[in-house]
Amino acid sequence: MFSSQSLTVLSLLAPLVSAQACKLQFDGRIPATLTAAGFDATNQFFGSSNVFGKGLAFSQLIQLPAITGSLFDTNTVPVAVTISDKSIFNGQTGFRRAELIPASNSGTDASTTGVKTLHFSVMKDAQRPLNLSHEYQLVFLESNDFSTNQVVLKTGTILGQATANPDTLQLFGNVNSNPPQVLFSAPFTPGVFNNFAVTLDFNKLTTQVFFSTGTAPLKAVTKALANDVSGQGQFHFGVLKKPTDGGADITKSGFQEAGIDEGVIYGGIFQEDSAGAAACVSLSA
Repeated sequence: MFSSQSLTVLSLLAPLVSAQACKLQFDGRIPATLTAAGFDATNQFFGSSNVFGKGLAFSQLIQLPAITGSLFDTNTVPVAVTISDKSIFNGQTGFRRAELIPASNSGTDASTTGVKTLHFSVMKDAQRPLNLSHEYQLVFLESNDFSTNQVVLKTGTILGQATANPDTLQLFGNVNSNPPQVLFSAPFTPGVFNNFAVTLDFNKLTTQVFFSTGTAPLKAVTKALANDVSGQGQFHFGVLKKPTDGGADITKSGFQEAGIDEGVIYGGIFQEDSAGAAACVSLSA
């Protein structure tokens, strides 16, 4: 017989156990043995050459905070991605950005075919708060031809929109839609991980969202919604800070204040193959 405490623990672990019964497409959960310097070398988790500012390296941008892992971590540790005034990638002077891309995610690999479920958790970095007068992209799939983001998690003041509360996580569908669809939104709860599982059906062109905070099990918060996820591409996890004003090309113009020291903490990044496996998409306890 299980005790009530054991049953509680099992119920919290049920989404993770279910997920782990499914084939992994990529696994970005970081073992405690990997140091920040380890991100500079070729590794099995994330690419070592993108995305960060000229003259920088991931070891200058990655922090490994001594906090408990997320709902999706299995003897693995959270990782903080930070930006500074030097975080200018590829001449994009309008942005400040640093992002991790899964090592196996080439842009045309199987992570953007079939039916896949992406898992990740995000937490505010209390030591490096964001300036919510700006728009931030925290997680996004960028199409292989760089023409769109098929799905993107944002926070802050969204450019071109009236943002009622900038301290909100907003998961958008394809940004080339007119207007872009908000698939799901929730307060960016401080002090805990905000957990997402996003099922992307690249055949039917739909997206379904599962969500929880802290150690609560995931629950479906949307049905499978029509969303154009075609175009393959790469998944980005990090901080892309947009300017507060636009212009003809916001990648090259717009206001960014000096003295930037900001970050976001990530946990439990992985993707599973959900095709034909009900347990891989039924993530409620």
